[in-house]
Amino acid sequence: MSGYSTRKEWFVIVNPNAGGGKGKKDWKRISDLLTRENISFISRFTGRRGQAIDYTDEAIEKGFRRFISVGGDGTLNEVVNGIFIRNRVPANEITIAMIPVGTGNDWGRMFGIPSIYEGAVKVIAEGKTMLHDIGLVDYFEGEQSRRRYFINITGLGFEALVVKKTNRQKDRGRNSKAIYFFNILSSLVSYRITAADIIIDGRKSSADIFSINVGNGRYCGGGMRQTPDALPDDGLLDVTVIKEMGRLEIIKNLRLLYDGTILSHPEVDGYRCRNLKIESESLLFIESDGELLGHTPAEIGIIPSAVNIVYAGRLFP
Repeated sequence: MSGYSTRKEWFVIVNPNAGGGKGKKDWKRISDLLTRENISFISRFTGRRGQAIDYTDEAIEKGFRRFISVGGDGTLNEVVNGIFIRNRVPANEITIAMIPVGTGNDWGRMFGIPSIYEGAVKVIAEGKTMLHDIGLVDYFEGEQSRRRYFINITGLGFEALVVKKTNRQKDRGRNSKAIYFFNILSSLVSYRITAADIIIDGRKSSADIFSINVGNGRYCGGGMRQTPDALPDDGLLDVTVIKEMGRLEIIKNLRLLYDGTILSHPEVDGYRCRNLKIESESLLFIESDGELLGHTPAEIGIIPSAVNIVYAGRLFP
């Protein structure tokens, strides 16, 4: 246990590269807004991938219990992992808020968090909170087993390939919602269906898999609804399995990913569960909250009512 007393200030973690450099460019404006709302804070900028995990872990050790993520969904994911990496304190004693600077704002979309900074800061000042489930995925990098926590969605297969391409372009400074959609279309050329066994709460089925999405939230990829009925506080994971589909069939049905009716397609199965295991004939690669991880075999679970989040409104039942 930390020797520090609990701090009342917010610990703000800023990704300066988020939104193609908006994190750095707009920080003065954001910090002025926080000060105007009498939100006391200490801030740090990240300099590399994964650094927000370290900053969050260190801040908890020093007594901080309230965190603001200034960046995209990937930065928020790192903050979540910093909370759980050592479990220094019960996670439900910690509160997370977000000021979206990335292009997607997929997680915040469910909770009415505005992309306009004034609105996002006002949400934090109002201080309305709820307990939010957290997912966890155990996977492999080569022969080494790893664990990652996620707040929104984990994707396997095609989704991971699109994220890989998108992140590579983000690292080069290209950042827009159109990039993700373009990478969906370009990835269809090379992607191959993978045979996999899926064990859902102990019940096994086998299928040729295009993609699997496991959702705590409903949105990903800048507004796609891969798990359209997921709830962040029901203690369950929503699973969408897209089975073998031809390229033309996928392109013809892309609208289903955006209008929330993906589960109506005959080659798509939906499940709700607490535990999911995936074993595949060839490797299925994995992403969580837009961050590329490793590959199968993988096991995904849920931690109910895990952490407090600040929200504007519940834009779901």
